[in-house]
Amino acid sequence: MESLNLLIQFAKVILIIVTIHELGHFLIARATGMRAEIFAIGMGMRLFGWNKITGFTFGDLPEDWDGGDHTDYRFCLLPLGGYVKISGMIDESFDKDQMQSEPKPYEFRSKSAWRKAAVISAGVIFNFILSFLIYSGVNFSEGKDVSTITTIASVQKGSILQQSGMKIGDKILSINGTTMQSWEDVTKALTLDNFGENRTIIVQRENQNITLYADGTSLVNAMTQKKGLGIIPEGIRVVIAGIESMSPAEKAGIKTGDTILSINGKAMFGVEDFVNLVQWNKDKPLAVTWKHGSKEVSDTIIPKYDGSVNRHRIGVQTTQEYSGPTTHIDYSLAESAGLGLNQTVMNVTLFFKTITGIFQGTMSVSDSIGGPIKIAKIAGKQAEQGWTSFLLLIASLSVSIAVINILPLPALDGGHLVFIIIEGIMRREVPIKVKLIVQQIGVALLLILFLLITINDLFK
Repeated sequence: MESLNLLIQFAKVILIIVTIHELGHFLIARATGMRAEIFAIGMGMRLFGWNKITGFTFGDLPEDWDGGDHTDYRFCLLPLGGYVKISGMIDESFDKDQMQSEPKPYEFRSKSAWRKAAVISAGVIFNFILSFLIYSGVNFSEGKDVSTITTIASVQKGSILQQSGMKIGDKILSINGTTMQSWEDVTKALTLDNFGENRTIIVQRENQNITLYADGTSLVNAMTQKKGLGIIPEGIRVVIAGIESMSPAEKAGIKTGDTILSINGKAMFGVEDFVNLVQWNKDKPLAVTWKHGSKEVSDTIIPKYDGSVNRHRIGVQTTQEYSGPTTHIDYSLAESAGLGLNQTVMNVTLFFKTITGIFQGTMSVSDSIGGPIKIAKIAGKQAEQGWTSFLLLIASLSVSIAVINILPLPALDGGHLVFIIIEGIMRREVPIKVKLIVQQIGVALLLILFLLITINDLFK
């Protein structure tokens, strides 16, 4: 059942992004006088589709089917992508029969270089537009709730920021010269902004301004290795999301929705604090205080060793909730568009900085790259949080797919652009045999890469 749900979540994400991408190719091809023989969502065998000649049909069309100027719109078996088959173009279908005759006016190969480039680039451009519209729309429709606190309530032992000298009670004033007005500003400045670069952090400590420094590479590694920043702001509380039957926590009377206030007199400001403290007190009694409704309750709980996960637990699932002061920001249409553009550009920058980090050895390949299983799991979590979170995932992935597609590699849109540029310089067509060989090599390499990434997902 879980596998089916993962497949559905992956298909939802990919179908939306791929449909927009292929729609770009399709619309510009038609606008520049080219025939689009097939508009396919999915790969492989045709499941069903529609065209003006045969209407709605199931299964494959006859091998000698010729739609002329009409397109067959189809859904295919494998939800791993999609394609638009444009007459006179060497693509994933490796169809070379039509290339034996002289170029026809409606074929890709008969058009000028700029028209070819426009068609090839349209998919990528449409993906960027999709991302921009989602980010802008979310900003305009929902605005943003921000937590107006930048004071540290907890610093994880051994974390990069603890090593940088940050302490409980520090108020973060600025990072790399930018004033911090909310916790969202802090996390963005420490993670996405100036990705991989060192940070200069000004904090207020006991009425004095102190300058701290954080290593950019270490910050990146902490995030990619899922260690987190290691700091928690004031106002964060540990909330019980679930209770295991017959566990020490259930026997003590802890209920779902309760808030953990302290353990052994230490206030709990985050899940990391909670988990670490339980681990540090293996088989030792814990004096736990929690809030049930408006009532504070205390009891002694002894963690129980769980061999399946090789750690001590009290039998709860926890989450973090912010209960401090917040403010809501509404954006005008122009402000939303500006933010949407910035978020789209930031995703492009983050993509290339991640690739650079992988080649430099500062970032882990397995942690930085994800395939269908990882996408499906993230999509499922985002969908549970609502349509806004799901759409923001679509926006982020749409940028990634756009950037990947425009890379000058065989079988990708960027690879086709390279051929168009070469043909424009040479003023003649690259031999069909050469195009076929390059396309076949590109597709083979993409399939191998897809397989390796999927295997990595399975191991993780």
